[in-house]
Amino acid sequence: MFKFNSKGLFESSNEIILVFFQFLIISLHFIKFEFLHKIQIIQNNSIFSLLGFIIIIIASIIIFLAIKDLGSNLSPFPKPISNGNLVTSGVYRFIRHPMYYSLILISLGFFIINLSFYYLCLTISLTLVIKFKITLEEKYLKNKFKNYLFYKDKVKF
Repeated sequence: MFKFNSKGLFESSNEIILVFFQFLIISLHFIKFEFLHKIQIIQNNSIFSLLGFIIIIIASIIIFLAIKDLGSNLSPFPKPISNGNLVTSGVYRFIRHPMYYSLILISLGFFIINLSFYYLCLTISLTLVIKFKITLEEKYLKNKFKNYLFYKDKVKF
């Protein structure tokens, strides 16, 4: 007989909602709403643009390294894939969630380049969504991998 599991459905729904909002916020970085972009916090100059560009380049490199290191374990959802393993090598030796942190850094880079209230709101929103995703993902990782707590103690960031 089929047994309905509301807890599993709720967690699954949360995962889908978090991934949806993450991709929505990332997409909004590339859509230019003129009236929103004009509300600047301070006047932009070339030093800020260069700094933002450098941050975006470094964060993009970290994302590509993390994707390479994850290999077949890659998923946009916080729940690890069923036949996956815990990746602790490569960039994961230094950072537990390099892709998430890099996405935040890229968003921060966009903000520094534009210095607009719009990008500040996007960066804050993305940071909150990713914070929730990390919390949920770490719960799953702790339950699935017995050595995750050791890894978490070893890799603080």
